Amino acid sequence: MYDVKWIRDNPDAFDKGLKKRGLEPMAEKVLALDEKRRKHVAKLQEAQARRNAAAKEIGRAKAAGDEAKAQALIAEVADLKKFVQEGEETERRLTAELNDLLAGLPNRPMDDVPVGPDESANEVVREVGTPPQFDFAPKEHFELGEALGLMDFETAARISGARFVVLKGALARLERALAAFMLDLQTAEHGYREILPPALVRDEAMFGTGQLPKFAEDQYRTENGMWLIPTAEVPLTNLVREEIVPEDALPMRVTAWTPCFRMEAGAAGKDTRGMIRQHQFSKVELVSVVRDEAEGLAELERMTSCAEEVLKRLGLAYRVVVLSTGDMGFGARKTYDIEVWLPGQNTYREISSCSYCGDFQARRMNARWRPREGKELRFVHTLNGSGLAVGRTLIAILENYQQADGSIALPEALKPYMAGLERIAASSSDA
Repeated sequence: MYDVKWIRDNPDAFDKGLKKRGLEPMAEKVLALDEKRRKHVAKLQEAQARRNAAAKEIGRAKAAGDEAKAQALIAEVADLKKFVQEGEETERRLTAELNDLLAGLPNRPMDDVPVGPDESANEVVREVGTPPQFDFAPKEHFELGEALGLMDFETAARISGARFVVLKGALARLERALAAFMLDLQTAEHGYREILPPALVRDEAMFGTGQLPKFAEDQYRTENGMWLIPTAEVPLTNLVREEIVPEDALPMRVTAWTPCFRMEAGAAGKDTRGMIRQHQFSKVELVSVVRDEAEGLAELERMTSCAEEVLKRLGLAYRVVVLSTGDMGFGARKTYDIEVWLPGQNTYREISSCSYCGDFQARRMNARWRPREGKELRFVHTLNGSGLAVGRTLIAILENYQQADGSIALPEALKPYMAGLERIAASSSDA
């Protein structure tokens, strides 16, 4: 959400940011509506002031015995009261119109973000690790999982429909092990505080992080108007909603492992096989709340490295990509995607996305912080990232650690979480 005062002071920078997003200039439209609202508010304030003054004059006119003037003033006050009542409704309408316009506009990219229409303009920042070499043709994760009898899409389809899976035995345990490993790493070594948030949230929470109103069609809504979270970013970021955070409490770093629910309305025909793109999946989310842009950009590098460490500990090759303006999320000013190597697909696929949002979400949530010295309240800056998507990490383990006989070796880092299991084979289906 933009500060309209900032747009008044920086109309060219505002339009330049929208242009990088592939959008038409909007400053003129926004400022025209803002000016209309401001002029109306000024007239309304003048009418309110005159109403108050006229009300006082009535008593003086009556005391002076000037009944005609008193009646004229009474009539004037009645007209002003009606004007103010109607004017307040008009003010609410104009304010809502302006806020609705601003709420639908994406965040302004940082100057160093590559400009482009889509993922083709993304830039690789670094590659880490070496993809494994096999003396056999590597299989995709769903071929491996189904052959082990531990990944069941058919039963899931009977229960829930397409884009769901039932994991069994050792694979169900592997999902749980991965999440526990990620949480332990982020809390014990990287300073994140574990949170167990609600998976159902209200409209205001979804609006605060930018899912509403623009992306309502991608979300699951319950019959009573609640929303299933598409990511723990929503409840974690909203922890500071309508709060004034003391400076000593910043930076705030929190993490959570939750189920996530997405309609995938814009992904028809993509990744229809396997677990890459599902309606329900789990993720370990990282959220940071900091004071300003300088801290936010430093925190983005830190957060990305925290997510990378998971892949390093698991021995998985990956690359870090900075997203272009056309591929970046609605609320982000800068985003790094971490893409893990999948031998079965012979390509890198996204496994984490870490974004710096500036004060964009904070303005939507009215989340502010108070300096140690001084009384001026300031909007916090927020960041979010995956640390990591658990299902996609499971996919990466299956494909990178697959053996010629179809079994799956386990990385050393996960063995303490798998009750000493060395590898997953058909015989370990009940492990």
